Amino acid sequence: MINGKRVIAIIPARGGSKGLPGKNIKELCGKPLIAWSIEAGLASQYIDEVMVTTDSEEVAGIARDFGAIVPFIRPAELASDTATSFDTVKHAIDFYQNELNETFDYIVLLEPTSPLRESGDIDGMIEIIISVEDKFDAIVSLGEAHLHPSIMKKTDGSKIEPFCKELIMVTRRQDNAIAYFPYGVAYIVKTKTFFEERSFYPCRTTHKIIKRYQCYEIDDIYDFLAIENIMKHEWSLE
Repeated sequence: MINGKRVIAIIPARGGSKGLPGKNIKELCGKPLIAWSIEAGLASQYIDEVMVTTDSEEVAGIARDFGAIVPFIRPAELASDTATSFDTVKHAIDFYQNELNETFDYIVLLEPTSPLRESGDIDGMIEIIISVEDKFDAIVSLGEAHLHPSIMKKTDGSKIEPFCKELIMVTRRQDNAIAYFPYGVAYIVKTKTFFEERSFYPCRTTHKIIKRYQCYEIDDIYDFLAIENIMKHEWSLE
């Protein structure tokens, strides 16, 4: 709790994954991938509840072993490739309100696929949004994009052309305006606004810039190997 506001961290973790089967429980530097997000949430001084929403009993068991609350097994229709983050989080919040009679003022979304969090990242973002809550309703973590949109291409038959023709291509990379990507260190939003705008990016959203080494998330085995080696390099892990 912070300034009388209750905060819940929601960690979505499906049992299946096409890009990297079983990725949420795949061992990463000595512990399951999901454990890194659970432990980051539990280390927060402001988060009142760290919960995992999953369709997998195996994931649920591992999540509980690492201290997360798993109050339900997510319905199959919310664990498909077409299920959205909004639907998943809404289901969790509805469950707390309707079944447990618990409400929260802020939602913190912690994606297991973004484990490169520093110890003060989450609480720092919570402190920022609380300090500007009269002007903003959400905060997201941003990192500088590895590849600038102005250099991206698309194909048209055997030809290539700019992906975004309206962007000016400059000769030197450093002459471009910086482009940012919302890497998933944390997404934090007022619960009321989340339901009203159905998004973690409401109209009044601010940001926190993360470090270069944190600008990765796991979609496939190559991302996994990259993050594994980043952890070993940055955090001296084996």
